[in-house]
Amino acid sequence: MNEKKQAAAEQHAGGTFELQGALRSLAVPFLAIVTAMILGALLIIFTDTTVIAAWGEGLGSGLRRSWEVIALAYGAFFTGAFGDVYHITETLRIATPYIFAGLAVAFGFQGGLFNIGAEGQYFIGGLATVFVGYSIKGLPMIIHLPLALLAGALGGALWAGIVGFLKAKTGAHEVINTIMMNYIAYRLAEFMLDVGGLMAREGYRPVSPEIQPSAYLPQFFPSDTTIRFNAGFLLALGVAAFIWWLLYKTTLGYEIRTVGKSPHAARYAGINVPRTIVITMAISGALAGLAAPADILGVIHFMPNSFASGYGFDAIALALLGKSNPVGVVLASLLFGALRAGATNMQGIANIPIDITSVLQGLIIVFIAAPEIIRAIYRFRGLEEGEGLVLTQGWGQM
Repeated sequence: MNEKKQAAAEQHAGGTFELQGALRSLAVPFLAIVTAMILGALLIIFTDTTVIAAWGEGLGSGLRRSWEVIALAYGAFFTGAFGDVYHITETLRIATPYIFAGLAVAFGFQGGLFNIGAEGQYFIGGLATVFVGYSIKGLPMIIHLPLALLAGALGGALWAGIVGFLKAKTGAHEVINTIMMNYIAYRLAEFMLDVGGLMAREGYRPVSPEIQPSAYLPQFFPSDTTIRFNAGFLLALGVAAFIWWLLYKTTLGYEIRTVGKSPHAARYAGINVPRTIVITMAISGALAGLAAPADILGVIHFMPNSFASGYGFDAIALALLGKSNPVGVVLASLLFGALRAGATNMQGIANIPIDITSVLQGLIIVFIAAPEIIRAIYRFRGLEEGEGLVLTQGWGQM
């Protein structure tokens, strides 16, 4: 009986310790967001001419006008992100491609690879998706839509797989190669839409033909054309769940994470390191390639020449914020979606430049990347040594 009580006590203590560790790990991101919002408020005050003029009239006028400007700006911001059904769904819609792109970079991190080419893989995925979307006619949605999604994933996988092959066979650095592949993807898209004529629609706009309705992602509110929220969000959540299962519940995932932590130890353990590198980069590219169908199949239904989104580069921040964990990436993507949706409303109502959002994103990333700043400001004990997640160890090594 005493042994059972002791075991129960140890189990309870272990659960309490895990809960405390989880709360501590969540404290830094939360306080990073709060601190960034405070600094953002100060930036709004210092750049608003009416506030500066009010401070010239006296302390009372300055404080009153400062509060009015901040309340208007952040009120518009939160309304734009969560104010009603339209704004909530718009936040989720914007977050959808972020989830795919963030998963792409996070998956590479787990394998010890820095995939900085998600933007180019997004482009190639878009080209493949839109080609399958408009060129194949007469298929039912149940066949055409999966084909278009698969085309985007395969396009991104092929583009990143080239880098993985070069890394595995020659040791060529994936950062350099993915950057170069980005520029090739940009120019290839321009050629296809501007010069090559393979995809260009008649008229003055360099865009692709519109995809067939059978390749559209289903809309959640088809009767309301102002709401663009579609099934791509559920697809993104499903893919995130699959990536979590792949990383933490399969042999392949174990091999990928082992190679990411120590390629030499993985090779000693009998893991085929070159094959794992190629697979890791291909899956990472496939995830980035799926970000493009979320926009093309769900929102705009064609591919314009000015398709550059910045998703691929924001994805690096998402992977860092999410600590390379699929669940964390989803939460970070929702945050970025809210920032983007709220910033648009803040600019329209409060006349605050949308660049303030970029400043907020940058501040959040800085505080997350340097958690000791937050711990020093708020004076709380951080994670115990060895408790935090290491994003990558030895990426770039063989």
